[in-house]
Amino acid sequence: MMILYHLVLMNFLLLAQGVHQDDLDHECYRECVWPPEAKVCNYHFKVEWYTSMSKACYDCPYNLDDCHRKHCVPLNGVERPIITINRRTPGPSIHVCEGDTVNVTVTNHLANGEGTTIHWHGLHQRTSPYMDGTAYITQCPIDYATTFTYTFPADTTGTHFWHAHLGFQRQDGSYGSLVVREAKERDIHKNEYDFDLMEHSVLVLDWLDDVTLKKFIAHHHDNGDNRPEAILINGKGKRAKFVTEMGSDTLSEHFTEREVFHVRAGGRYRFRMASNAGTNCAKRISVDNHTLTVIASDGRPIKPVVVDTFVIYGGERFDFILNATQDVANYWLRAKGLADCIERQELAIVRYEGAGDYDPLVEEDFERDGFELNPLNEMESDSNMQINRVRALEPDDITLDPEKSVSTYYIAMDFNKVNNYHFHDPDYYPVEDIDTSHHLYSPQLNHISFLFPPASLLHQHNELDPSIFCDPNDVAKMRESCEKEYCECTHVIHAELGEVVELVVVDEGFTFDASHPMHLHGHSFRVVALEKIGRVTSVDEVIAMDLAGNITRNLQSAPLKDTVIVPDAGYTIIRFEANNPGWWFFHCHLEFHVEIGMSLVIHTGTDDDLQDTPADFPKCYDWPRMTTPANPTTEGPLTTSGGSLAMTLLPLHLTFVVIIYYICS
Repeated sequence: MMILYHLVLMNFLLLAQGVHQDDLDHECYRECVWPPEAKVCNYHFKVEWYTSMSKACYDCPYNLDDCHRKHCVPLNGVERPIITINRRTPGPSIHVCEGDTVNVTVTNHLANGEGTTIHWHGLHQRTSPYMDGTAYITQCPIDYATTFTYTFPADTTGTHFWHAHLGFQRQDGSYGSLVVREAKERDIHKNEYDFDLMEHSVLVLDWLDDVTLKKFIAHHHDNGDNRPEAILINGKGKRAKFVTEMGSDTLSEHFTEREVFHVRAGGRYRFRMASNAGTNCAKRISVDNHTLTVIASDGRPIKPVVVDTFVIYGGERFDFILNATQDVANYWLRAKGLADCIERQELAIVRYEGAGDYDPLVEEDFERDGFELNPLNEMESDSNMQINRVRALEPDDITLDPEKSVSTYYIAMDFNKVNNYHFHDPDYYPVEDIDTSHHLYSPQLNHISFLFPPASLLHQHNELDPSIFCDPNDVAKMRESCEKEYCECTHVIHAELGEVVELVVVDEGFTFDASHPMHLHGHSFRVVALEKIGRVTSVDEVIAMDLAGNITRNLQSAPLKDTVIVPDAGYTIIRFEANNPGWWFFHCHLEFHVEIGMSLVIHTGTDDDLQDTPADFPKCYDWPRMTTPANPTTEGPLTTSGGSLAMTLLPLHLTFVVIIYYICS
């Protein structure tokens, strides 16, 4: 029994690091069997504003034992307000078996009165769409001083994570590990590893020295940057320096601890990594002196790929096997920042049993190279493998059937220089009149910003003002207007139940050399194509390439994912079967981008196809704002910055011109 065998040996070591005793002791963390011996797994989350390096930490890090006191959250030593779950960040780890039922009772104690929700990232919620936890899409926020219980089946196996899905809360600490294990005999990779332990769950996060809202306001309303100051691994890092005077000219330096992962020589260990990145901070992952065998992505098994490094983007998960075949010693696990955190890195220690309690001897700023999976904004070469080239180990489905009719939508994304009235008043400080250091380029899909509705689409869409909505046909008609002036609406793609939907997402790359990890709720999709074309491209260029037969779709063993990068000046093509009735969010997983509109909704099926609404499911209060203009400076809820559009369903969101043409192949 691999979990129990190793826990007996290493329990005292786990307590000294990031694994919490409550998580280890939970009855649902166990060996999984088939047929399932299902359990009901109960958790309670108390969500509240707290602080790192609080009075609960006493003399941490001068006395490192104090850093392990109950309610002490050291992080990287920088004191700042944080959101915690049960005074922990990351919050409780949920490790359950396939077939279990998960109940999480969330109590909102956020002292500033804001609402909250929890999204179970990677779980499809096929029989429980009301439990997806997406504010204003599948539920109304949980109000301050109230409680809501999420109940859902653990039926999507693999490595996932949970996080808040309202405002910037996940970036400020509301997140944690979520793993649905399967019985050994059902695991395709069962012969590839010996141990699959909670200890080896890894959460990486770009981290700020202050609350995210402060950086958001400075960046969007002034000239502040949007770059993180640090990276955390399992909520740990080394940043703030604490000094003690030892004598007249002698100082003693102290730092908070880094995460430690324990292994035994000869063992094969399954690591489960998830990225909660909220800024444009891809991370290159490696372990010194070791290659990594990647066996799963976003919870779905793939043909093993042996790499020196891999890149993980916000919302992605990768499972890899570390073969402990090196000399007994300590080795750095590196999370090297890329893109907007190119100057950031955090380290953890892989410690072989028998090695001393010391840092690895290799310098901290060493740059690992070699063969890389999932590179950032690189052309495909002999030294890397794009994620679309990995091979799924699950059978092909109808999305890969060349004879199946497919509904195709072309989606352009970029940062657009328009007078987004939320940040540039067209009369007083229009974007074209102020210094470029104060420009706000709006991240949009097809020159449209998603307008969050005032109530849950899943539960109350029939109560909303119809004029806030738009669909791809509306967007195509308003392409020219929205390229010049700011447009917003609640953009929805309607899909019939069982329809195969293909999204061709194009990052035109004109404004910044950035990339966007796109996440789809409620489904996994096949990544059938991905290519970086050059320095810039356009949706029209990609459409022309496609119509000319110059884009090849892989329709055999294409990888299954739910989050995928769209390379700058390139495209990614995904396909999924719309077989999960509901309203499902599709959005960039970077916090600032989704907050101001880089998203849309896939509406699958009709109300008749939905599960019954849970008893006493809360509704959003029917405030008058539900029918008032979205832009208070104009007359209609669906507007350009210059005024009301001459349409009922207005401009917005998806495909241009004939591009939104919803091609059926």
